[in-house]
Amino acid sequence: MTAFSRLERLGFDPSIPNEARMYDYFVGGKDNFAADRKAARRALEFAPELPILCREGRRFLDRAVRYLAGAGIRQFLDIGCGLPTQGGVHEIARAAAPDSRVAYVDNDPVVVVHSEALLEGDERATVIEADMRDPDQVLSHPRLKSLINLDEPVAILLLSTLVVIPDDALVTHIVRRLRDAVVPGSYVTIAHSVSDVRPEATAKLAALYQDHGVVSGPRRDQLRTKAEIEELFEGLSLVEPGVVYVTAWRPDPGEQPGDPEAVWSVGGIGLKAP
Repeated sequence: MTAFSRLERLGFDPSIPNEARMYDYFVGGKDNFAADRKAARRALEFAPELPILCREGRRFLDRAVRYLAGAGIRQFLDIGCGLPTQGGVHEIARAAAPDSRVAYVDNDPVVVVHSEALLEGDERATVIEADMRDPDQVLSHPRLKSLINLDEPVAILLLSTLVVIPDDALVTHIVRRLRDAVVPGSYVTIAHSVSDVRPEATAKLAALYQDHGVVSGPRRDQLRTKAEIEELFEGLSLVEPGVVYVTAWRPDPGEQPGDPEAVWSVGGIGLKAP
């Protein structure tokens, strides 16, 4: 079976833009389709800084995973992982802790097919086709259960993925269900674009993503605020410096925090205390 025929079997529709493939376009990738490129170009008219936002999001991922590995985490659950890129979670984690195990989760068949090819033969990493809107589907998936032991600490990564769900109640349910499913000593990491500093641009982006079917659910006029993202860490102890713009979260020596006017995404890590 060819990759494309498998995508057809999985229900892939190239006429509907996808956030992961738009991201791929923003960072100069080639795993995107005409509908993705059309929507992405329109988004760039409102927010030409989107490629910078994507790159800084990857840097936050790198710093966050290194922190978690340094804190003793050896199991990672990357939900809404997007298309594979250089410097994936399994590569970053294993550079610090070679015995790390990583489960990637996405509901986009393109992501799943590409990730399976990348991870073929890797016994300590897997990809799961599941929708984060149903966290129990993720938690009960046989591939997850065969690799990740939920009786031991896990790092849950929700990086630039909750933004595609406009339903606040559902987002809160997802985070709390995942938080409650892991043992004390586990961590939840969230990165999320916010509307605080560029409200006009982010309102246009929210409308664009909904009009093009990139996101589904009750209509929302604006992205969430930084304060709303902070509320998602309820029941967790925030790691210093808390929820901040991603460029300011534990920058490496010599790095200067970027301007939130250009990088309007916040991130943080919460510990489920023993």
